[in-house]
Amino acid sequence: MFLTTDHFNEIINCCQNSPIGKQLPNALYVHRSAINYLEMILQEYEQKARITDNIEQATIVKFNTDKPKISYLFYPNFDLDPHPELTLSIVVNLETQQASYWDYTETNNPPILHRKETFVTADYPHHEIFEHLTYIEEKLGLLKLTRSIGTKLEWEQRLNRYRLIFEGHYLACLRPLNSSEILPVEIERHKAAIVRKSLSRPVRLALESSLFVPETSFFDYGCGHGGDIERIATAGYESTGWDPYYRPDAPKNSANIVNLGYIINVIEDLKERREALIKAWELTQRILIVAAQVLIDDRDRGVVAYGDGIITSRNTFQKYYEQEELKAYIDQVLNVDAIPAGLGIYFVFKDEAEAQTFRVSRFHSRAATPRIIVETKRFEDYELILQPLMDFHTERGRLPINGELELENEVQLKEQFRTFKQAFKVILQVTNEEDWDMITQKRRQDLLLYLALSTFSHRPKMRELSPKVKQDIKSLFGSYNSACLLADAMLYQVGNLEIIAGLCQNSPVGRKLKNSLLIHITALESLETLLRLYEGCASRTVGRLEEANLIQFSWRIPKITYLFYPDFDTNPHPTLHTKMQIELGNLRVNYSDYSQDENPPILHYKDSLVTSDYPLYETFAKLTQQEQDLGLLEDYYKINRLQGWLQCLAANRIIINQYDLQQQKDDLID
Repeated sequence: MFLTTDHFNEIINCCQNSPIGKQLPNALYVHRSAINYLEMILQEYEQKARITDNIEQATIVKFNTDKPKISYLFYPNFDLDPHPELTLSIVVNLETQQASYWDYTETNNPPILHRKETFVTADYPHHEIFEHLTYIEEKLGLLKLTRSIGTKLEWEQRLNRYRLIFEGHYLACLRPLNSSEILPVEIERHKAAIVRKSLSRPVRLALESSLFVPETSFFDYGCGHGGDIERIATAGYESTGWDPYYRPDAPKNSANIVNLGYIINVIEDLKERREALIKAWELTQRILIVAAQVLIDDRDRGVVAYGDGIITSRNTFQKYYEQEELKAYIDQVLNVDAIPAGLGIYFVFKDEAEAQTFRVSRFHSRAATPRIIVETKRFEDYELILQPLMDFHTERGRLPINGELELENEVQLKEQFRTFKQAFKVILQVTNEEDWDMITQKRRQDLLLYLALSTFSHRPKMRELSPKVKQDIKSLFGSYNSACLLADAMLYQVGNLEIIAGLCQNSPVGRKLKNSLLIHITALESLETLLRLYEGCASRTVGRLEEANLIQFSWRIPKITYLFYPDFDTNPHPTLHTKMQIELGNLRVNYSDYSQDENPPILHYKDSLVTSDYPLYETFAKLTQQEQDLGLLEDYYKINRLQGWLQCLAANRIIINQYDLQQQKDDLID
């Protein structure tokens, strides 16, 4: 191949200015997945080097800038190994069109890779994991004097000096070889206890989930300073607790609800950690709350790797779990199917029927009892005893069977109408029958959603369901088998992104973005059941971001994103506070915090995110129309961040006070 000096200089210039790849003085290194993102001249240049068949399997492409050569480097375990070993190098001379081969499979000291995130693009599936590892290694000083860590043996020597090993892409300290060895540091667990001014997240979520009923007893295992004990007692429940440091002499009481909040993640001893979980479960009569730190939290503030976690700057231990890892740990130790309530928070039920009732309730959509459209003397005479029947049908989408209504009400209905069916005929005389049919259909869809999602862990047998749920299925589907077949058919469809894309693009509610649909969380129940199932694949397994008020459905890749805008109602253009993305293929969680960002994403078109019956819909719609009329929303990419929006308002001399949009007039000149 004839290569002019000017052409090669152009190649060198492109390599040195490439925003993609790892730059070294005499070369640019690029992962094979990033080749198509390079300048076209580099892509064409690289294509001319493909003179042997097995080049396609190369992991890294090296563009030499001192000579017209391209090297193809093979790292078979690039994704899995935090520092993969080189097994083969093929160097192609573009002037002579000859290839040279170097095989490293027989050497005991092959070259290895560091800073893997620099070779790939930002959207590479493991980019954030690679980047996080590099950050930690830099903090610990492992990447200093890079010339002495470029091969396997040199790198292992440095790790040994620091007594470090790898758990996947996370660093951990080598544990003592035997129990007689002295630990490198004494952990002060009690310092992990926090003095709270309000209920902890796990206990607050249990209250909000209506798990506390009259006469509920509560026990806090590892209560720390006892804030949850005091606040639950103030709420009117029997409340006690124990802590090995702050309340060592308190009795360990069994209770309806036991809280093991952020305890297992501060115990550095694996055996002791397991024992704490088992003991708390033994004290539980109904529900165990388990909470632990998860990896999306900031694990980078002055920490040193230790055991299978870290030691903080306060000399406390923290084990950071992946969300799914935490569930797997609870399930394995207790032989249960823990239910996610939020990030790092799980509810574990003693009674399987109660667990399934709780699962069903999480997919129970709202429905209003159909209004009275005509008045009849017969209905007016019996309205008081008919109302509970109407409420029951609204709640469950069917008529009750004997024993499901309060005894007194049931007796009264049968005295006056003989059967529930006859009583309901009187209700149909004054309401729209189609409204009741819609409620029934909604309850059918709720149950299908629950049954479809139950396949991801343990679909219950019919006998494991509560009596009311059993009757729901019998009345609404005829049989449990029929309901399960319909649920499985729906679940089969949810994996088809073309179907998901079609439903998103044709949704009557939500803002259609390039590859996604954005809705307010209150609009979720109005979506097609298949889209609710798509979101449920994330929320059932991982849990939602608790404060989230927006949900984004991606259809280019299977992904659900939860977004939190703290002042959605009060601020005409709220800024993004936090975001959590869940990749449905591997349930990987990515968390972003914009609370300290000077230029966070900002929200427009709020009326498109909610249903028309949302309390502020008209207010939102009026503002959007005014902004469109003034041309403020035309350049979306300029105004989708706070600073760009403020510049747009200033350039157009616009002031927005609450939802009142005013245009400043030019100053008058005499």
